[in-house]
Amino acid sequence: MSRPGLLLATCVGTLAYLGLAILGEGGFSAFFSHSPLVALTLVLFVLSFVAPFSGGNLSSGIREDRHNRWVLWVFGLIGLLSAFLPAYTDRLNVWTFGGEGVRWLGVLIFAAGGALRLWPVFVLGHRFSGLVAIQPGHRLVTDGIYGTIRHPSYLGLMVGSIGWALAFRSGAGLALAVLTLPPLLARIDAEEALLRTEFGEAYEAYCARTSRLIPGLY
Repeated sequence: MSRPGLLLATCVGTLAYLGLAILGEGGFSAFFSHSPLVALTLVLFVLSFVAPFSGGNLSSGIREDRHNRWVLWVFGLIGLLSAFLPAYTDRLNVWTFGGEGVRWLGVLIFAAGGALRLWPVFVLGHRFSGLVAIQPGHRLVTDGIYGTIRHPSYLGLMVGSIGWALAFRSGAGLALAVLTLPPLLARIDAEEALLRTEFGEAYEAYCARTSRLIPGLY
């Protein structure tokens, strides 16, 4: 897909995601009456504008683990629920906690998670695919952020999900973030299995000195 096409697709997806949140919150007036949610919107648009310039893609490359594609459907479903449900429970004041301070904390965490999500994509460029696949010219990157954790972009996804939930003070949103873990770990397992077949002992040695998601813990 061309860059203009990616920009258009990202814009449409972002507007749809934000639209679900606005609908859940009870409309434009209710949503934008909260300063943190205004800031959340700005962060979302900045991240969405930057993302298409990262070089990431949806290419199946030269070899793909197609058995893992089910994860994308699960991510999509959880994503739709995460767009709407936290805002909806916020409007009803059900399973919510804290006040504006929690919202602002959520915005900061969402921004940090988004940055961490995109940073590795810029590092890998065309080698970063939304599919579990080996790309042309694929090489093992083991320096920079990848010198500490093997899946920083997925950590960013989790951090961003938590931040989004906190911006709406939503316990349901945090539960959805937790539900993201099983498919995320399944995807990590599939990626690491594919990389082992491609890079062999070099990848085993890399795994031995790094963590999957959380430095020193996992």
